[in-house]
Amino acid sequence: MSDEIAIIGIECRGHHGVFEFERRQGQTFVIDLVIGADTRSAARTDDLKDTVDYGSLTAKVKACVETDPVDLIETLAQRIADVCLLVERVEWVRVTVHKPEAPIEATFSDVALTITRRNPE
Repeated sequence: MSDEIAIIGIECRGHHGVFEFERRQGQTFVIDLVIGADTRSAARTDDLKDTVDYGSLTAKVKACVETDPVDLIETLAQRIADVCLLVERVEWVRVTVHKPEAPIEATFSDVALTITRRNPE
């Protein structure tokens, strides 16, 4: 059994995309994370070392989005999941990558991809 820690709306500036102008100009990406972790130990000890430090994790995710451009949000989402799963105590992660400025010739409010990945047992 695991609990869920949610970090919603992490705004990042990235240069991801298939088109050259996306790479050159960059755009806003918004990341939502839901992390599965057993928080009972932290509840007992009231100590940060016994849980997922979501401040530190957010900084790692932000750095991940803001460096090393890729073409697809699928690749970016997997990269973010991999970063999260390296953190001790993270059992699984659900990553949503929002690309609200995607180059679509229609009125729309968002493009988003959600993936769920878990650490092997």
